[in-house]
Amino acid sequence: MFDILKSTAEYKKLKSHLAVTGPAALFGLPPAGRAQMLALLAAESRRPLLAVTAGEAEATRLAADLSTFGLPAAVFPPRDFLLRPIEGAGREYEYRRLAVLGDLVGERLGAVCVPAEALLQYTMPKEEFCRNTLTLKPGLELPLTKLEERLFDAGYHRRGQVEGPGQFSVRGGIVDIWPPEAKSPARCEYWGDEIDTLSTFDVLSQRRDGDLEKLHISPAREVLFGSAPETAAALRSALAKEKGRRAAAMEKAMETDLAQLDAGLVPEALDKYMGVRYEKPATLLDYFDAPILVLEEPSAIREAQKATAFRRSEELKGLYEQGVLCPGLDVLYEDMPYLLAAAQKHSSICCENFARTLPGLELKEIINAPAHARPPFSGEVASLAEDLENLTRQGFAVDVLAGTERAAAALAKDLVNKGFRAGTAKDMVASPGAVAVRTGHTSAGAEYPFARYALLTSRRAGESEKKKPARKKDKNALSSLTDIAPGDYVVHQNHGIGMYTGIQRLEVQGVVKDYLKLLYDKGDTLYVPVTQLDLLSRYTAPGDEEKVKLARLGGQEWTRTRRKVKAAAAEMAQELIALYAKRQQAKGTAFPPDGDWQRDFETRFEYEETADQLAAAAEIKKDMENPWPMDRLLCGDVGVGKTEVALRAAFKCVMGGKQCAILAPTTILAWQHYSNMLARMEAFPIQLGLLSRFRTKKQQEETIKGLRSGTVDIVVGTHRLLSDDTKFHDLGLVIIDEEQRFGVKHKEKLKEAFIGVDMLTLSATPIPRTLNMAMSGIRDMSTIEEPPVERQPIETYVMEYDPVILAEAIKKELARGGQVYYLHNRVDSIEATAGMVGRMVPGARVGVAHGKMTEEQLGKVWQQLLDGDIDVLVCTTLIETGVDVRNCNTLIIEDADRMGLAQLYQIRGRVGRSGRKAYAYFTFRRDKVLTDVAAKRLSAIRGFTSFGSGFRIAMRDLQIRGAGSLLGQSQHGHMQAVGYDLYMKILAGAVALAKGEAPPPDKADCLIDITVDAYIPDSYIPEAAGRIEAYKRIAAIETAEDASDVLDELIDRYGDVPKSVSGLVDISLIRVTAAKAGVYEIGQKRDTLLLYSDKLTPAAIKAATAALPGRVMVNAGSKPYLAVRVDRGEAPLTALRAVLEALVND
Repeated sequence: MFDILKSTAEYKKLKSHLAVTGPAALFGLPPAGRAQMLALLAAESRRPLLAVTAGEAEATRLAADLSTFGLPAAVFPPRDFLLRPIEGAGREYEYRRLAVLGDLVGERLGAVCVPAEALLQYTMPKEEFCRNTLTLKPGLELPLTKLEERLFDAGYHRRGQVEGPGQFSVRGGIVDIWPPEAKSPARCEYWGDEIDTLSTFDVLSQRRDGDLEKLHISPAREVLFGSAPETAAALRSALAKEKGRRAAAMEKAMETDLAQLDAGLVPEALDKYMGVRYEKPATLLDYFDAPILVLEEPSAIREAQKATAFRRSEELKGLYEQGVLCPGLDVLYEDMPYLLAAAQKHSSICCENFARTLPGLELKEIINAPAHARPPFSGEVASLAEDLENLTRQGFAVDVLAGTERAAAALAKDLVNKGFRAGTAKDMVASPGAVAVRTGHTSAGAEYPFARYALLTSRRAGESEKKKPARKKDKNALSSLTDIAPGDYVVHQNHGIGMYTGIQRLEVQGVVKDYLKLLYDKGDTLYVPVTQLDLLSRYTAPGDEEKVKLARLGGQEWTRTRRKVKAAAAEMAQELIALYAKRQQAKGTAFPPDGDWQRDFETRFEYEETADQLAAAAEIKKDMENPWPMDRLLCGDVGVGKTEVALRAAFKCVMGGKQCAILAPTTILAWQHYSNMLARMEAFPIQLGLLSRFRTKKQQEETIKGLRSGTVDIVVGTHRLLSDDTKFHDLGLVIIDEEQRFGVKHKEKLKEAFIGVDMLTLSATPIPRTLNMAMSGIRDMSTIEEPPVERQPIETYVMEYDPVILAEAIKKELARGGQVYYLHNRVDSIEATAGMVGRMVPGARVGVAHGKMTEEQLGKVWQQLLDGDIDVLVCTTLIETGVDVRNCNTLIIEDADRMGLAQLYQIRGRVGRSGRKAYAYFTFRRDKVLTDVAAKRLSAIRGFTSFGSGFRIAMRDLQIRGAGSLLGQSQHGHMQAVGYDLYMKILAGAVALAKGEAPPPDKADCLIDITVDAYIPDSYIPEAAGRIEAYKRIAAIETAEDASDVLDELIDRYGDVPKSVSGLVDISLIRVTAAKAGVYEIGQKRDTLLLYSDKLTPAAIKAATAALPGRVMVNAGSKPYLAVRVDRGEAPLTALRAVLEALVND
């Protein structure tokens, strides 16, 4: 494959040059051509390749091309050294660098592509790296304490639960570790001092999902110091070696760090001590033995390095002036001469497109290989056939890269039909006049006249590597109580809103159980056994937490509230059912199944679709094929790819011979949809129109005429689409974007205007699946929760507000031609803040956006931002639902500690939407005296710089916000009254009744308190949060399968299950059976079980007494019950199970 170049004189010259040291110049090849040549060289000479580029984008492109040509390649990115004291930072870039070093040491890479800036940054020496590297495999003897010690030494942090790289946790004999180079964390289970099993596990569900043969553990930090006392000692010994003014400067620079270390805390920012820790820090080059060193365009590298050096010196100047750095603490980088010297010392190749002088390099050889780049083809077979016709006529051999296997097979078939000698066989060698169609993509094609060979590629930018199929998320895996902490509000189904104060272990009748302690109005306390955890749900205050009113125990108020909500839910259910029935009777269009063009359109999407996206698209298309009109809601967070799903529906509509209208709330959004569609549909004969203020009157009239006559297939517009003069020739589908931003009047008008037309509404308020289930069969919903693979991790910092650092951050973004969001969430002082930002960064163009501006004014600001006329936008949280501005890649948030995690998570997703590295700075104001609450809040923010943990809470907060807009105002009020989860339960029951089905028995209606040890020992799950999560999972058990699933999970995560935990599971199952049997309470007095039920029929009593002859008595008073005697030595659960099964089967 691709070997045709090996027979050329140019390649042979290059190959013979590798035998000598010093640089050779390779002129004339375009970037993709160089990648092909270099991949062949590295593979044939069996030497590693180190390619130095001018910037990260070039390195990424080259690595992708090399991988396509069969050489495993990675990018070693530059990182920002943490030099100032900082509260917390996301270390994604450091982990990516360590992963590359780990793969190099383990000889798992054929090539590394590195921007010059990253190559010249110091990192830990290779021997230090190897000393802190460890390979685990089943059967290895390594005491657990020794493993912990090794992990601490290698810079890992111990956590209760592993949620990000560089962390580990220990629970009994189970150790979870996430090494930087691993895609997912690993779990190793011990048997004595020996590792028994190794497997990977899923971060969200924390369940194992595959076995591992071995696990490579490499360091989790580039600067390793060890514990706080060891670090302090190392710094003080370095300080002792200095004298005079240098010593004074160094003492000042170390002051805050030493204070923290003496208090037992290791600071986040230790990078400035690189030279103190390592006598001779290394660069990436030191990790290679006899590499082929490639300088990709030395002239561009030189320019880029000049700019980097200037930016760096400005940065360092500020740090020296503030006393953060001093001589001795600035051993961080090498400079350009180091790279030139390396080129003389190794076998190196300097590649340039055109012949030019290369100052500073003594060339040993000059090789001219004139070739030219071929732009990627856009997927049109006709234009590709023209190019191939030309090439094959001249006797060229051609390789065509088509992307996926599916696309390659389709293309080869098309080419054969057009009369070419084409095929997809893996072993097919390109020969003169023949065309080999292969999988993969490169950044561009290349034509080599000297080899009579050409390489063509299709245009695709996405990843096409096969992902592991995602495990279906368990609906209870992230339950609302997982993240509950003392002081949070909860709703008890029978007693109302109370405050959770913690878990208490009590001994009652000689049996130990855990209870949740809840505080109610007037200081009343309620102890809820953990076996009844499903009666509780978390209550998220709609607005102000201070205003939450606790319920009174034993009062009538809660019962009244519940009754009111039940009545309202029943009414709503009736309305919804009626609406659904009406829709089913209306006549709509049944669109034909997908054809070849539809499949072609979908294969051209340039990213790998997520599982949720594919499922949503399939549901929508299936609806369109039904004879009645579709009314579907597609929910999903900003940036999860709703637009692509909507475009597929629009395309299907046009293929079915109908017109499609897309309605957007703002002019800017309409414009974005329009330009996005132009790009996606360019290869197809589809006529698009736009109706908005961005179009002149004449253009609008033409579009309206086209809609009437049927020449315009798809129209995008704002409210202008709803005006009376807009008439359609044959409308088949209406797509409404950001439905929550249209008024009720507009929506009603739409419903009237388009009776019998398929409707698809998109909403950016993520609405949870529970709501979806409660309303199923009323309004069809598709949800996309899974975010697309992050294109670039966002470098996140949590820090005290410091104008100097922020000014630097803004300057750095503007210097690379980017733009900045500065979030200040108070409208009254936003203008003053904008003025302050203008003074912080003189010369920057500052704009302002907030919710009190009119749509006209906002549209203008967004337009200026998109056109690059604003450098810094000072705004409120309104950017959550704003427009996609791909050039904004730095986000600064004031008072981040006052915002919910959900909001921070959503706003952070506004940057990093292109291929560039993005930065987020969460700042807080340090109070004069840190209150306890503020300290807790800060540690929470620090914890989610990686956003693993943040995501769980975020999804939860969003659910509560999102439900309101879907339910309408009055229902939202009811939802606030009883809390989200309980409302969902009531609504589901009401819908079942309205449909004429019996509501399913609810085990929450059965309370049970018998003498069985039922609790989770602290020794089994030490963290309170983990215990509550386990209790919640056990309480949610509905079937025997659920029970075995929960037990599997507990064994998987924490080891063998103690007896008291099995007791919990048994009780949970028994409550389900009891609810089916109509038993609402089970108690125990000494050796007698009491089963209270108001459904005791003669047949049921007969069945119960037959099951346990002579041991069952009936009490038929005002509160009837069965009394069951437990024999000596018998487990109460055995007797209970026998009676309940008899009652259910009577």
